[in-house]
Parts: sequence; C-alpha cells; structure tokens
Amino acid sequence: MIRSLFGEKALVLRDTNFQLLLLANLVAPLGAALISPLLDSLQQPYGASDATIGLIMTVFTAPGVLMIPAVGVLADRYGRKPFLVGGLFVFSVAGTALAATTDFRLVLFLRFCQGVSFAAVTPVIITSIGDLYTGQAEATGQGFRFSVSGLTQGFFPLVGGVLVAIAWQYPLLLYAIGIPISIVLALAFSEPTDVSRERSTDPAPTDRGTYVRELLSLLRRPRVASVLVFRMTPILLYITFMTYVSLLVVRSMGGTPGQAGMLVALTSLTYAISATQAGRFGSSFGGRIAPLAASQLLMASGLVVVAFVPTVTLAVPGAVALGIGFGLSLSLLRSVVTAFAPTQLRGGLVSIFESSGRLSATVAPIAVGIGIELLDGAVTQTESLQLMVGGMGVVGGVVGIGSLLVARTASALPQQFETAGSD
Repeated sequence: MIRSLFGEKALVLRDTNFQLLLLANLVAPLGAALISPLLDSLQQPYGASDATIGLIMTVFTAPGVLMIPAVGVLADRYGRKPFLVGGLFVFSVAGTALAATTDFRLVLFLRFCQGVSFAAVTPVIITSIGDLYTGQAEATGQGFRFSVSGLTQGFFPLVGGVLVAIAWQYPLLLYAIGIPISIVLALAFSEPTDVSRERSTDPAPTDRGTYVRELLSLLRRPRVASVLVFRMTPILLYITFMTYVSLLVVRSMGGTPGQAGMLVALTSLTYAISATQAGRFGSSFGGRIAPLAASQLLMASGLVVVAFVPTVTLAVPGAVALGIGFGLSLSLLRSVVTAFAPTQLRGGLVSIFESSGRLSATVAPIAVGIGIELLDGAVTQTESLQLMVGGMGVVGGVVGIGSLLVARTASALPQQFETAGSD
C-alpha cells in the first residue's frame, strides 16, 4: 500500500535513522509557521508597528545566511549528529522563552537565537537524507521530510489560533516539544557519516584549502549557479505569504487571526500532500525542470490571488496553489542539489543553497516593508500592502522560471561532481 501511494522508494520509511530525522523535522518548520498567523495579535503586547512587526521574521531568517554555510562545512568534518541535537535544543528553549517577555528587543534577540540554531537543524536533516539515499529514494525521502514539515505547519497554526484567543503567550509554549525530541535524538540517532575517517583525512590547512577550492569551482558552474538563483525564489514567495497573510486577512479581507491560521494550515497541509509525490518524478536533472517550472508558476499565481482577493473564501484557491507549488519545488530541488556534489562536499553545498534561501527569506519582509513606506500617502495602507505582496509574486515567478531556463540549457557537470541526476 505504501508503494502504491508514494512510489517504489517509499520503503525508506522503515529506516530507523530516517524516522528519527522526520521526528527532528517536526519542530524547525515552526520557526515561521507558528508565528505567522499570530503577528497581528502580537503587535500590541510587543509594541510593534506594521513596518516593524516583520522584523520578527527577519531576525529569524538573517543568521542563517552566514551560519548555515559554516555549519555545513563543520558538519562535513565533525559529523551531523552534534549540530542536529544541539541546534534543536537551543531552538526550542529560545522559542519557549518568547512567551515570558513583552520587551520587543528581547523578543528579537530570542528570535535571532532561534535563527542561529535553525542553521544546525533543517540543513543538517536535508544533508543527512542525502547521505543515506541516492536517486529516487533520496527524492522520496526529501519529499517525506517536506511532507512532515507541511503537516507540522498545518496542525500547529490551527492549535495556535485557538490558544491565542485565551492568551497571546500560550501558542509560543508549543515550541517546548522540541526539548524531549532533542533528547531522543541524542540517545538513538546514529551518525550517518564516517566521522573518524573524515577527521583523519582533514588535519592540514592545505586540505581545507582544497575543500574550499573544489566547492567554489562547483558553485561557478552555470548549472549550479542558476539553480542557486532559483533556490531563492520559492522561499521569497512563501515567506512573503507567511509574513503578511495575517495582515491581509484582517485588513483587506475583513477576517480574523483564526482564519489567517486556517489559510496557513491549508497551505501547509497542501504542500505536505504534494511533497509526498516528489519521488514519482524522474531522477534526471532534465526530467525535473518542467515540474519545477510548473511549481513556480503555481506559487507565483497563488500569492497574487491571496494579495488581491476581497474575502477569505476567495483566497483559498490561491493558498492551495501556493502550497502545491511549494511542496513540489523544494522537495525536487533539494534532491537535485544533493546530487550535484560528492559526499565530502555535500554538506557545504547544501548549506550554501539553504543559506541562499535564508537570504531570500530575510530580504522579503524588508523589501515589502520598504515598499509600504514608499507608497505611504500615494495609496491607502491596505492597498500598499496588496501591491507589494502581489508584486513579490510577479517578481518571484519571473526570476524563478528564467533561472530554470538557464539551468536547462547549461552544460552538464563533470562526472567527479555530479553524483546523480545527470541528463
């Protein structure tokens, strides 16, 4: 039954290490999803304005721009497990502490801590799946991981929407579930790489120099560089949606924070379902260009719909389209990226790609906020919000599909680099 639903490679679900990676993946997606539908409700207790409330997302995403590549390099040298366990624990403690303060500066600091620790969780999970599997099995594994993210982001925002009606602090306490999960990982997760071998072959600075040169050489390849650009666009669209959906629902659709949570949950559940189908697509790079382009078009059009429709009901198709596109695009993309590099470079390459996504997530709320300020006085505040969110949808769609066209026409990678997925 598992094979018929999810494809031939779905038996990865029987692997204990993979099951533990999915368990770890329950928590990190809440960095954005749990906060998103609450932003309108958190403005008053935290004393934030429309222009500054987006900083709660920005300070969470910004640290990853630098931290994720650093963690990736270190995880290649010292193993995945220490970073995964430690990062998950700090992420959960900092998130839970958000319920204990109303000082906006302290809130931003705690979110910064969550952003730093996030760099040691999700990218390491993605890399570990690449260590364990190849080809369609790896695409299936990445799809299941992303599906768990979607289920998490579908369930917890709904719970948060109920709890915030009682007190604004209660939804933030949900971050505490990561503390026992980190303990389980510390006790039961098996390191997926041969750490002792990699340490023994990396004592000298010249070896580190070779590692950096090979990684930079790989990044300069047109196919890799264009896919790196594409990697930024799904996150640009998704974070714009997650940051401003609650304001759009309340301001332009006449809805409630609970309805905003329902839209977030619907998007998340949709991408959870679509992500499970990633393993059904071909394992070649060329075979994944068309579904990636279609996914990008769905996301862009979905965000434009959500930005401009007058009611929550009409926003539902846009949220669904965005969810389908997001689930397929990142699942397929991550299996493409892990196939670009051999094991000794995989952690570094995946981390750079994840870092580019964090950069995009950091820029999106800032760009929308600046646009709202620039449009102040020319149009109403609600109209400026709609124009900026919809504009991000158009930009993300055009840049994403354009970068895929470049990647499709670029020459294939040399054999020593591309471990799977070549044309």
